[in-house]
Amino acid sequence: MERDRRRTIYTENASPVPVGSLYFGFVSLAVYDAVVAIEGRYQPYLKQPKVRGKASSEAAAATAAYDVLRYYFPASAANLATDYAASLGSIADGRAKVRGTEVGRHAAANLIRARQNDGRGANIQLTVTPAPGVWRPTPDAFAPMLAPWLGFVVPLALRSPTQFRLPGPDPITSKAYARDFAEVKAKGALVGSTRTAFQTETALFWNANAVLQYETALRDQVTARGMDIVTSARAFALLSTSIADALIACWRSKYDYAYWRPITAIRLADTDRNPATKADPTWMSLLQTPPYPDYVSGHASGTGAATGVFSYLFSARSLDLDISSSVTMTTRHYDSAAALDAETMNARIWLGFHFRKAMTDASRLGHRTATWTINHEFRPLHS
Repeated sequence: MERDRRRTIYTENASPVPVGSLYFGFVSLAVYDAVVAIEGRYQPYLKQPKVRGKASSEAAAATAAYDVLRYYFPASAANLATDYAASLGSIADGRAKVRGTEVGRHAAANLIRARQNDGRGANIQLTVTPAPGVWRPTPDAFAPMLAPWLGFVVPLALRSPTQFRLPGPDPITSKAYARDFAEVKAKGALVGSTRTAFQTETALFWNANAVLQYETALRDQVTARGMDIVTSARAFALLSTSIADALIACWRSKYDYAYWRPITAIRLADTDRNPATKADPTWMSLLQTPPYPDYVSGHASGTGAATGVFSYLFSARSLDLDISSSVTMTTRHYDSAAALDAETMNARIWLGFHFRKAMTDASRLGHRTATWTINHEFRPLHS
């Protein structure tokens, strides 16, 4: 099921990473509701019909995932149907299987109905007047902001995209800004950087699809720890919902603050009225800067949400996570949430993508989103 999501959302339909997180959330929610409708133990996300008689949780989960993915990604219908048939083929025929598929269909239909008119794909554009400190399209693509509508989508668990107040980026005339400016200028440059070889490899390692990295890491944990279908479905619902909502809130911050990227700030430092900064009109980041504003970081928002959930599920100081990168084709091990947060925040600065303020505030946003989700959704029955 996890493999189906990866292929459908990101490979076959090429969803942008932050947008894809939303659909991972939809699938996880439908699967969770299908499973707990049968097994109980936890409160459903959406109200489900009462299940009468024995029903297969496995059939329910497979059907819920299939129906959601098929609805949102009709171009992948043929491959999804093949995978779905294989999943059902491994389940013994009988009334339990039939009832399970019915439960899964109800869960998927409820989720799809609830997400109608939720703001996805709305005709929203970021329009700002170029000025010192204000974002503008960055080299080499000079593309407009990617998916600005994401910041206006109805969240999955949060009350609104602006629920958590952010302090905002540093004023460009401040000492704090000059400090962050100097760090990313030195560490994030394509040419003449002060990065070590290890720091460069770390930056590249974390330029993979972080949503997939964390979903895969959870899949491995679920398997290694022998978690049953209920606790597994809940774990994925917690992770996917938290990451999706953190990125919705992050994208709203990017839209509202529209703060310039380091590559723009460094090239135009002679306009910022800060005596501690010096312009370099030819400066380039290690890799091409993504097409959206700096504040706050999407990567750190998603990572903060993920480490918040992992800490809740497995303990912040004993995560025992293996995470792989499709960029470097290597695997790294993390025992603590603090180590994972710190390394990923550094990595985006070493890529030349972000000021540190965008990283630290985003990490807090992600953690706060995870805490809210844990405290308000997927709660044990009778808690």
